[in-house]
Amino acid sequence: MGTGQRRFEDRIVYGIASPTGGHRAVNFRLNAPYVQMYGIVKRFPGVLACDHVDFDVRRGELHALLGENGAGKSTLMRILYGLYQPEEGRILRDGAEVTIHSPTDAIRQGIGMIHQHFMLVDTLTVTENVALGLKSSREPLLDLGRVEAGIRELSEAYGLQIDPRAPVWTLSVGERQRVEIMKALYRGAAMLILDEPTAVLTPQEVDELFVTLGYMKENGYSLVLISHKLQEVLAISDRITVLREGRLVGTVPTEEMTRHELARMMVGRDVMLERTRDDEIDVGDVKLRLKDVRAHDVTGQPALRGVSLSVQSSEILGVAGISGNGQRELAEVIAGLRPLSGGSVEMDGMPITDWTTARRTESGLAYIPEERMHDGIVRDFAVSENLVLQEHTSEKFSNGIFLAFDYIARYSRQMIQDFYIKTPDIRTMTRNLSGGNIQRLILARELSRQPKVLVAAQPTRGIDIGAIEYIYQQLLEQRDKGMATLLISEDLDELLALCDRIAVIFEGQIMDILDRDETTAEGLGLLMAGVHPEKQ
Repeated sequence: MGTGQRRFEDRIVYGIASPTGGHRAVNFRLNAPYVQMYGIVKRFPGVLACDHVDFDVRRGELHALLGENGAGKSTLMRILYGLYQPEEGRILRDGAEVTIHSPTDAIRQGIGMIHQHFMLVDTLTVTENVALGLKSSREPLLDLGRVEAGIRELSEAYGLQIDPRAPVWTLSVGERQRVEIMKALYRGAAMLILDEPTAVLTPQEVDELFVTLGYMKENGYSLVLISHKLQEVLAISDRITVLREGRLVGTVPTEEMTRHELARMMVGRDVMLERTRDDEIDVGDVKLRLKDVRAHDVTGQPALRGVSLSVQSSEILGVAGISGNGQRELAEVIAGLRPLSGGSVEMDGMPITDWTTARRTESGLAYIPEERMHDGIVRDFAVSENLVLQEHTSEKFSNGIFLAFDYIARYSRQMIQDFYIKTPDIRTMTRNLSGGNIQRLILARELSRQPKVLVAAQPTRGIDIGAIEYIYQQLLEQRDKGMATLLISEDLDELLALCDRIAVIFEGQIMDILDRDETTAEGLGLLMAGVHPEKQ
């Protein structure tokens, strides 16, 4: 192995035991570039997404691609995979210039891509999904026996433990991701692009994925990891390329970098990644209580199955879980957006189960929704209009039947200043703001009312590291002032950094509620998978 190349078993992020059975490494030239991209330019209406970007990935290398939202990293990789066409630039594979017009062209060049949202047919088996689109020696029938044998061979070689005959609908999220990787490998990919591959995995599944990537790397595969998780990038990559506003900031050896240095490259300034908490603050009375809450999802299926929990003043209670286990329904039940089929919700000791959303808001409940563009704002309203949503008819913002436009303008400018919202003007359409600035707007609106209880659902999902830093600061400041916060997140590092206690939800049930100081990512990961550690 080349300099700085360590076995992935030595770099597991969360410390879970790896799959057994390695695969004999083949010879490869570590420093030989497999793919090179030069001077890539891509424009969208009003946006220069990639501005003469250079990028390369070597054989036997895991190259991480970092950048804030809109930095151009996904656009660059979609160009490489044939989903977009560049206006300028060249792509070389093994030193020869190639043209990639489509994913089919990319696959012919040995380039595969694993998307965040899997492209599998739930009703088919693993083997049938892998075989879809392949030519068969038994046309028009699929040669499933041959495909199954290939799957078993790849599974053994790279730790992709999967039953080829299992229907996809029976598989966990981590297993479905393995099927996607299997599809790419079976089609002869020598390079894999992985777009935020750990976003929906438990810590145990993350470690299993990294061991698989290690086996692949040792056998000469080229790997590109698009991620925003600095801890993981530093643990598993060999080189890191950082983009900012469509431009290349730099490519650096991983071993020379720290989290703070990477964050500075991404944002262009120092970023406070850790927040100190005042643990001397005593929690107060219970502000929010759920008793045996039951609710259904949009299809009528049970989504919450007897959820009971409470949040006290000056406390942040986190809710951890893999996406789709009832988190959305939990937030909507508390906010009054989804009816209960059983149980009760209380705020400040008062039953609010039958209260309207408006009455809950007036009584001190604030809500940051998961889908901020759909549920948090009106896209075609001005910034000032969104800042006074839900309160525009109050005495604060209206004079009888007329809105107090002058006061709303002054108030909006103050909120923009206090919450560092970047906008050309208070009259700017909110749809034109970045995701981070929209989240700051929602935070400003909700916190300016000085609520007793805040329900924050995935508040940092898909936003820039600078905005994340600010949201963390606000949540901790409000906690210190006495606000009770229910923080729903799929980011375990976030929950462990901010929360006093963490509840784990699985299939609509609370598996356990743990003090932050008594839990670990490993323990949370087991609970997220429906396993009690003491029952193993």
